[in-house]
Amino acid sequence: MEYRKLGSTGLKVSEICFGTATFGWHTDDDESERMLDLFLDRGGNFIDTADIYSVWAEGSWAGRSEEMIGTWLTKTGRRHEIVLATKCRSAMGDLPNDQGLSRRHIVDAVEASLNRLNTDFIDLYQTHSMDADTPIEETMRALDDLVRQGKVRYLGCSNYSAWRLGEALWASDRCGLSRYECSQPYYSLLQRDHFERELADLVEARGLAVIPYSPQAQGFLTGKHRGMDTVPENTRGSGNQQMASYFNQEAFRLIDAMEEIANGYGRTIGQVALAWLLTNPLITAPIVGARNAEQLGESIDAAGFRLTQEEMLRLNEMTDWREGGTDP
Repeated sequence: MEYRKLGSTGLKVSEICFGTATFGWHTDDDESERMLDLFLDRGGNFIDTADIYSVWAEGSWAGRSEEMIGTWLTKTGRRHEIVLATKCRSAMGDLPNDQGLSRRHIVDAVEASLNRLNTDFIDLYQTHSMDADTPIEETMRALDDLVRQGKVRYLGCSNYSAWRLGEALWASDRCGLSRYECSQPYYSLLQRDHFERELADLVEARGLAVIPYSPQAQGFLTGKHRGMDTVPENTRGSGNQQMASYFNQEAFRLIDAMEEIANGYGRTIGQVALAWLLTNPLITAPIVGARNAEQLGESIDAAGFRLTQEEMLRLNEMTDWREGGTDP
């Protein structure tokens, strides 16, 4: 396992980040603890969750994933071994101030996350999505207070457009506040345009870390779907429509090309999907999800795997979103 600096900070994180959105959904308590132990024992140290995980799952609730991690931390005492990331923004209740990025909700949310995680501090605290109702200065001042209080060490954002991220960085610069050091976009071989259109230039210019989620396109880029059959019904949230968009001949030709590359290395298609990101110098650590320890182990095995320039060019040309196509 290699370790990389989190953007412009001195914090070192493993090049594979373990995302725990399956906890309380596909993954029960015992399996979650096996997975967390496996990840650390294999050299990983970067764990990502959110306060809303896994509210969408039958029998689960908002905060369940954090609670499971907190229980594991209490049992094992391995807090010092991990870089722990979580998020706030989503609705945690039915009242008007139970969501958003106001000072009120951020302060309430961080205290609740600290309690569920059984920890005194959060290494990376991220705003889960934009909040147009709250001035960006209010959000950044509230986050800066958490850093000054020692409850949060570093700040990040997820699902931000380039203009909102730029606005936040400008507010931090102008007001002398702690800034976002990390961006978490939805990014994979099948979902390139959102990140590459504007965000990529911004994070490179400002020295931010990039920790993309869904790097295997909700499992499609593992090769488990190889024909125009029905879309799985158990994809998360509104992901059904996104997954359905992958079912086309171009995507299946991509899978064939990835399989050819994988066979040349004795690797899997899913590991090629991760290697495509790991080979990109802008990417700090793709966030991998898994239902069980076996799936997680396969993703961990992608650590250190890099593609050649020719292989990167081949995959980039097959998935270029630009009209007419351009060199990556």
